[in-house]
Amino acid sequence: MDRFKNADGKPVLLKMVKGIQDNKAYLGEVDGLIGDGDHGMNMNKGFTVFETRFKEKDISFTEGLDELGMILLNEIGGSMGPIYGTIFMDMAEAGEEAEEIGPAEFADMLEAGLSGLCGIVEAKVGDKTLVDTLARAAETVRDGAEAGTGFAEILDKMKDAARAGRDSTKDMVAKFGRSSRLGERSRGVLDAGATSCCTILEAMADGIKELL
Repeated sequence: MDRFKNADGKPVLLKMVKGIQDNKAYLGEVDGLIGDGDHGMNMNKGFTVFETRFKEKDISFTEGLDELGMILLNEIGGSMGPIYGTIFMDMAEAGEEAEEIGPAEFADMLEAGLSGLCGIVEAKVGDKTLVDTLARAAETVRDGAEAGTGFAEILDKMKDAARAGRDSTKDMVAKFGRSSRLGERSRGVLDAGATSCCTILEAMADGIKELL
């Protein structure tokens, strides 16, 4: 089947939680090279709070995204809480009416998250932020949906696009956040937000594939 039931999507959320937990130290290391080093810790805190509260509860994919977004928005420090909170809550709103989520619905959700992100940060592709990861992923899913590509193949291509977006930030100069103060010295290092966004999208893809 090329779609999954929204109501059955909680395992996808828990896969995302594990992805962040498993990469907590790595995300901190990446952030510490040109930032303040707390990105992994803050993200792990928020995702683990979600896991604690909702692991045993019956919750749909979009309901869970909304709850996760609210936790990240309200309960973790740093600039990334509001950023990821907005992405997940806008994704949830775009998909909340869907009983089943296929490529087109998933593309709608990713595009809504990207639109929400761009509504609170002025960054665009090429500015060394998580926009570089999320924009490529959303575009890839939309292209696959319009071409009639199978969902599992689309998800694999999305993972490749997310990794390419993440890796592209290494050769960029930061224009936003604390790292922007470093100018040319920010070149040669991955962006922490682009890296965590890739981790989340990879986990999301793997979780969805298990439901197809």
